[in-house]
Amino acid sequence: MLQQPIQSTIDLGNGQVITIETGRLARQADGAVTVRQGNCILLATVCATKEPKEGQDFFPLSVDYMEKFASAGRIPGSFFKREGRLNDYEILISRLIDRALRPLFPEDYLCEVQVIITLVSSDPEIMPDSLACLAASAALAVSDIPIKEVISEVRVARVDGKFIINPLRSELAKADMDFLIGATSKNLMMVEGESKQCSEEDFIKALEIAHDAIRKQIIAQEDLRSKVGVSVMRDYPKPLHKEEVKEKVYAFAKDKVLTIARSASSKNDRSVAFDALKKDIVASFGEEVAAEDIKLAKKYYEELKWDVVRDMIVDERVRLDGRKLDQVRPLNMEVDVLPSPHGAALFTRGETQSLTTITLGTPLDELLIESAATSDYSKFILHYNFPPYSTGEVKFLRGPGRREVGHGNLALRSLKQMMPGNDYPYTVRVVSDILESNGSSSMATVCAGSLALMDAGVPFAKHVSGVAMGLITRPADGKYAILTDILGDEDHLGDMDFKVTGTRDGICGIQMDIKIDGLSMETMREALEQARKGRLTILDSMYDCISSPREEVKPHAPRMVKLFIDKEFIGAVIGPQGKIIQEIQRETGATINIEEVGNQGEVSIFSKAKDGLDKAVAWIKGIVSVPEEGEVYEAKVKSIMPYGAFVEFLPGKQGLLHISEVSWKRLETLEGIMKEGDSVKVKLIGVDHKTGKFKLSRKALIAKPEGGPGQTN
Repeated sequence: MLQQPIQSTIDLGNGQVITIETGRLARQADGAVTVRQGNCILLATVCATKEPKEGQDFFPLSVDYMEKFASAGRIPGSFFKREGRLNDYEILISRLIDRALRPLFPEDYLCEVQVIITLVSSDPEIMPDSLACLAASAALAVSDIPIKEVISEVRVARVDGKFIINPLRSELAKADMDFLIGATSKNLMMVEGESKQCSEEDFIKALEIAHDAIRKQIIAQEDLRSKVGVSVMRDYPKPLHKEEVKEKVYAFAKDKVLTIARSASSKNDRSVAFDALKKDIVASFGEEVAAEDIKLAKKYYEELKWDVVRDMIVDERVRLDGRKLDQVRPLNMEVDVLPSPHGAALFTRGETQSLTTITLGTPLDELLIESAATSDYSKFILHYNFPPYSTGEVKFLRGPGRREVGHGNLALRSLKQMMPGNDYPYTVRVVSDILESNGSSSMATVCAGSLALMDAGVPFAKHVSGVAMGLITRPADGKYAILTDILGDEDHLGDMDFKVTGTRDGICGIQMDIKIDGLSMETMREALEQARKGRLTILDSMYDCISSPREEVKPHAPRMVKLFIDKEFIGAVIGPQGKIIQEIQRETGATINIEEVGNQGEVSIFSKAKDGLDKAVAWIKGIVSVPEEGEVYEAKVKSIMPYGAFVEFLPGKQGLLHISEVSWKRLETLEGIMKEGDSVKVKLIGVDHKTGKFKLSRKALIAKPEGGPGQTN
């Protein structure tokens, strides 16, 4: 018999309540909860091994968020009709949860932990991603898996000037700020989101409001944990430690590490020097040393580098490459660097380089983005590639991993803030290939993408740049250093990875991970201001490279014309079973897309050849044109009759050219005068509005011979 479920509730205000429940589902997991808001229900489970694998020296945490299509009463559209690998949206949510959870575990905890969050019931108005991290944390809270503290996560959005916690989907569609924020009761842990050029102070306010809501959710989790009766964390094996080995490594190498760190050399030279020093350390132990001591020596060497470099930066205010704390690396950028893509830019910042291309497509190239609750099409696509040669490594080439998906998403959400509205007819694909990497390649993608979009002639409102910030703290004396445009090594040894993108007028995107306890709002303000200055420095160089979008797309890019027609003519343009539109596309080489917008039809015509574009436009205009009496038309003879010829004077519109209207001379027959397929210029001289028949004349366009035989109406 099932035990009685244990619950805890959270009141979000405005009648919204979140219920956390445990004890009913997945009871063999180390921890399992359901989180419910409205009809949205998430099941979160966590399991951990009792001991780490032999020889393991890292913490193996895996987090998977997945949405079951059955949760929304849908069947997957794949061939197998079942859910497959995680889609990009699920990967992004998994990454967000992972980044928030990882710092919670003790540094010496190396047992494998698996967290799985599943959407089992969907609500069309509730965003499940804002509940997913709460569910994961609650599952850990009701388990005996060792964690240092409980966290939670909320979405905060600004709608019509008002901040809302966990807005409904319909509210979020109107928001100009949208951030997911994870935190403990005291400290921020993770931020990810976008905005339409918000100010730094607006962002700080959003953080403060979100943190207040998070504290309420943490209290609810602690209440649930208390009701379950979890009071003691399980014990776990600690990694081997030998103080005498550590002391020997520090004594032998500390000064040498500092010398290398102060050399201001390149990434490659620094890496070679550090590797050589590692070999010297191993050699200093002699030949009779135990293998485990050598392994520990290498571990302590990495810890030594971490300590020495951090102290150097904090005390000497100088960095590994010799820069000042707030200095951006040398910039170099070019546009129009490739002949065939529709737009291209090469952006280099220090030892980080992105080659980014733009492809302009038609509405038929839109990307279908599906989740359990939604199916949307996107006309703006960004793909980020990180080949192994960018870091001088040899690896198998596989599909994009979670890192690539996450970095690409940050660039996409930043650039889309300045993209033209839905009336822009092109589907735009941005592809960033990272050719070199030492420091934030996602920020290089933002900068290169902005340049390439302007090079392609996309009406991109303003340049968007990005900069990655770092933070190094020393709690012992309260000193810290905020770093602008961090290197890869600085990212590894720092306490914060803070990426900020935006225009000269405000923030467009943010991604932040904090690895320490305690980040005051004043420190956050200082970091944001330093990031703003770095962003503006990069923007100045970008505007020097290309200051505004090209007035026209490249000659080899598809041309586009958009027509708006009366709704009643949509069927005439398409034709029975698509016959007419297919004929137009076949004859002109153009691609045509028609959408119904209100009481109008929106016709987008794309063609790489100007002649084909003009021909398609004229054809469609002819179909939708209303014949006007007295107008002159270029007609084509469709059939010959004893009494005259039927001619098509507009696409799909035929009229009778009576034999008496062909010439001022009396004609007995049209034989030898005209034949099927001939072109003839005619004037519309009459319309029978009851029958819809048109009366045409050729002789009305010919001067009447003076004194000659003639025939009048």
